[in-house]
Amino acid sequence: MTKTQYYTASALDGFIADESNSLEWLFEVDRGSDPGDEFSAFWAGVGAMAMGATTYEWVMEHESANWQKYYADTPCWVFTHRELAVIPGANVSFVSGDVAPVHEEMARAAKGRNIWLAGGGDLVGQFADQGLLDELLIGIAPVTLGGGAPLLPRRLTASRLELVDVARQGQFARLVYRVRK
Repeated sequence: MTKTQYYTASALDGFIADESNSLEWLFEVDRGSDPGDEFSAFWAGVGAMAMGATTYEWVMEHESANWQKYYADTPCWVFTHRELAVIPGANVSFVSGDVAPVHEEMARAAKGRNIWLAGGGDLVGQFADQGLLDELLIGIAPVTLGGGAPLLPRRLTASRLELVDVARQGQFARLVYRVRK
């Protein structure tokens, strides 16, 4: 069954990017002896993905040459209200508006595999608002940013979140929460 998962990293103070939308802080954190294994295991279950315009722009600026290496032909929906360039070789659709009909399209494209919500937090919140978010997979880094893009700017109380796993990967604390409907 297809799950919609928010897989991300966060600073201790709950921000996923600093006030300049930079992720440079993230690359300073020790990921342990084999950091690729954890993401590879997650990625093996992904059949479709979505991200907001700011996340896409960061990928365009920093990782566009590696899109095929990282994401291959996995379909990606980018939620935006402005015109953006297409990363060469990327299977990207630009969309706006209500996430529910796009989620249906993503689930069909995923063909039984999972949907990765890569960010940002407000976009993920829109999926949560509609009851379409199944899991939070969060790596908490030993960093404080003091401001920036929040992890998930929504109120999800303990009655909606169930801790299902805790692990350590280098200096990251890995938390997995199931979102109750």
